[in-house]
Amino acid sequence: MSELADIFRQFGPAYRDKYSQHMLPSHLAVMRAIEACRTEALGGQVYHCATCDETWYCYHSCKNRHCPKCQQQAGQVWLEQQQSLLLPVPYFLVTFTLPASLRDLARRKQELVYNLFFRASAAALQELAADPRFVGGQIGCMGVLQTWTRDLRYHPHIHYLVPGGGLAADGQRWLASDRKFLVRVEPLGRLFRGKMRAGLRKAGLLDQVPPAAWRQDWVVDCRSVGRGQTALKYLAPYIFRVALSNKRIVKVEDGKVTFTYREGDTGRRRISTVTAEEFIRRFLQHVLPKGFVKVRYYGLLAPGNRHRLRQVQALLGAQAQPGLSSATSEQSAEQIAQDHTVLCPRCGQPMQVVQSIRPTAQRPAMPVPASARPAQSSSP
Repeated sequence: MSELADIFRQFGPAYRDKYSQHMLPSHLAVMRAIEACRTEALGGQVYHCATCDETWYCYHSCKNRHCPKCQQQAGQVWLEQQQSLLLPVPYFLVTFTLPASLRDLARRKQELVYNLFFRASAAALQELAADPRFVGGQIGCMGVLQTWTRDLRYHPHIHYLVPGGGLAADGQRWLASDRKFLVRVEPLGRLFRGKMRAGLRKAGLLDQVPPAAWRQDWVVDCRSVGRGQTALKYLAPYIFRVALSNKRIVKVEDGKVTFTYREGDTGRRRISTVTAEEFIRRFLQHVLPKGFVKVRYYGLLAPGNRHRLRQVQALLGAQAQPGLSSATSEQSAEQIAQDHTVLCPRCGQPMQVVQSIRPTAQRPAMPVPASARPAQSSSP
C-alpha cells in the first residue's frame, strides 16, 4: 500500500523542479521531512533477536506535525493534558468559516490572515456571549484551525469548544446557558465579519478583498456536543489529524493518486483520483507557517485566566483533574521510548539494540523496502 511519503519520494523531485521558485520554505521543509521520515536519512537502531537470529532496522521519525506517521499518539497525550480544564457542564462546538472571497488572500498571507481569523472570531464569540440575552458573563473557549475539506480542498475554518455558561462580572456566580443553545449564529456572523474587515483595514489589505465579501452572510455554526470529556474526545481528532492519513490512499498508478473521503452531508464514502502533481499541491496548501500555533485558548481558558477557571470549578463543585504539563508529557514520551521493548516480528521475543545508525544526509532518502520498515508506530 502506498503512503504519502512514497508519493513525495516518487513525484516530489519533479514537483520541486517545476515549482520550487514559487514554493514557500515551509512547504519545501515539510516535503523533505516526510520523505526522510523513518529512513536511513534520519538514522536509527538495528535490533537483533537472539532466539531466531532475526535482524530488524528501526529508523527515526521526522516528528513533523504534518506527517501522518508522526501524529498517531499525539491525540491521547493532549487529552490527558486537558483534564484540568474540564467543567461539569454541557459543551458547544462553534465553527467559523472563512468566506471563499478571502481565501486567495489567506493563501498569500497565511500567518497574518490566520492570526486575524483567530482574533476576530474569538472576540466576536466572547462579545456576543457576554450579552445578557445569551450568557451574560465571561465564557471560555478553545479554538483549533483546520484548513481542509475531506477531499483536500482549501477551506479554512476554526472550531471552538465552549463550556455552556460564563462567570458573572462579580466573579461569584456561574451563569449557565441553555443546555441546547449558546448564542444566535446570525448576529455572531455579522459581528465576526465586521471585526475581520476592521482588522484587514488596519493591516492595509482591505483593498485586496472583493467588496461583495462584506455584503454576503458569513457562515457560523453552533451545536451542542455533550459533556466535557465527550467534547474533548470529539475535538482531539481535529487538532492532530493531518490533511490526509495514509490509510485513505488507495493506489498510485500511471502518475495519478486515488484516495477516499467521506461526504460531509451524507457520510457516504467517495473516491477521488487526481494527478500526483495536483495531489501534492492540495496537500501542501494545508501546511501551516513554521511555529504557527493552531490551538489557542481565550476567556476563562486563556493561560492568564486559569485562576478564574479555578473559581468556576469551585462554584460548580468540580474537582480539577490532574493534567500533564508539557514538560511532564515530553519526559513521559522520552521515558516510554527508553523503556519500549521491540518484539521480534518473526517469533515475538524481545529484541536487543546491537547498533546505532547515524543519519546519512539531510536530503530526502530513497524509499526503504517494506521489509526494513519498523513495525512500531513510534521510533526511539
